[in-house]
Amino acid sequence: MLPLLRAQASTRTGSPTLEDELTTMKMHTLRKGSAALAAGALAVTLAACGSGGPGNSVSADSATMWGLTGGNQPVLQKSVDSWNSAHSSETIKLDFFANDAYKTKVRTAVGAGQGPTFIYGWGGGVLKSYVDAGQVEDLTSFLDKNPDVKDRYLPSVLKNGQVNGKQFAVPNNNAQPVVLYYNKELFDKVGAQAPKTWDDLMALVPKFKAAGIAPFSLGGQSKWPDLMWLEYLTERIGGPQVFADIAANKPNAWSNPAVTDALTKIQQLVDAGGFVNGFSSIAADSNADQALLYTGKAAMILQGGWIYQTMKKNAADSIKNGKIGWVTFPTVDGGKGDPADIVGNPSNFWSVSSKATDAQKKSAEDYIKSGMFTDADTQALIDSGAVPVVKGIEGKLQASPDKDFLTFVYGMVKDAPSFTLSWDQALSPAQGDAMLSNLDQIFLKKITPEQFVSTMNATIGK
Repeated sequence: MLPLLRAQASTRTGSPTLEDELTTMKMHTLRKGSAALAAGALAVTLAACGSGGPGNSVSADSATMWGLTGGNQPVLQKSVDSWNSAHSSETIKLDFFANDAYKTKVRTAVGAGQGPTFIYGWGGGVLKSYVDAGQVEDLTSFLDKNPDVKDRYLPSVLKNGQVNGKQFAVPNNNAQPVVLYYNKELFDKVGAQAPKTWDDLMALVPKFKAAGIAPFSLGGQSKWPDLMWLEYLTERIGGPQVFADIAANKPNAWSNPAVTDALTKIQQLVDAGGFVNGFSSIAADSNADQALLYTGKAAMILQGGWIYQTMKKNAADSIKNGKIGWVTFPTVDGGKGDPADIVGNPSNFWSVSSKATDAQKKSAEDYIKSGMFTDADTQALIDSGAVPVVKGIEGKLQASPDKDFLTFVYGMVKDAPSFTLSWDQALSPAQGDAMLSNLDQIFLKKITPEQFVSTMNATIGK
């Protein structure tokens, strides 16, 4: 694996100062009751522990499950509590971690053969690395024996849990395309419309800066939010085949002009002052990036569909009053990509550890079969502001008070000619780590697009 480059603090100027507001943002988030804490604290401490609910206990023989704090946490907690109440001999011990802390912890644990029974993931290259190492169970025969389980899922989403034609993971929550969110009040203030093209987007930057508003919020400290810009720009400029070639480890695939063009556009946006000052100090796990949007400090944010759930909780009035809008990522003039193509996470997935005991594996399969996506769980996901990746939910989405956002996301997923998995999950762990570290340097203007391309070509096949 290539050595990781050290993240450095941004010294870009031209956007509103963040330092005197960041503490306020974090306190605001805490006062609103957010379950997410800073990743640094969670690297050594559990964010939450939901073992079995009132009157129930778990033991050393219980199946173990690690989940993420944030939007789907209450739904998963309630699902497991309900399961444990009704299955005293097949209990599940559930622990939660913040996103960044989890990714480090689970890869280390699985690599040592000490992962949880239920391995929470995204599919792609990370899943393949588990498969290649013999760390996860082949669930193909399980699904063949339980066609009702296989048939519950949207086929295009279920496919993302496959490696070499075999099923090693099953979807466990909601569709999560990346969405461009914007603050309608701020747009009204400067007399602007949501951008439809890249030129529109760039033209908005000086308008918001002149009004003392950061054009875009960005959780740059976490690095993976940076990736959303590279993914969508590359997709719009060159189409989905550009990354398909990269993921297939084709020699010099990173040298596609679409990648260099995308990186150049990112640095042009940085130079224009498009991102909030101090973006490299903002951690997405703290939700400070999205707080800047709904508190009026930033006009836009490019983030996953999952942050709607958090904003629905932490900024209920903004959501209820229609203060937050959303659109698809803009087109790029002359680009080959279909405007309906999307990037993000088709869903999250459960894999079952091959190192678990037979009893733990049986508990896992039984929970997947009858404990997941019950009518109550599916409705709870919808009520939280999410789109479950199961069939036959159109009526439930229409009946939701969040129907505008939910049907928007459902339409994005249903109508997308291509839904590209987040690159850091689609690539091998070594490639993904190198990509995020070097992309961080692109945003900080520490390397050129050509240097990025050269470095990443050297990771092909790693």
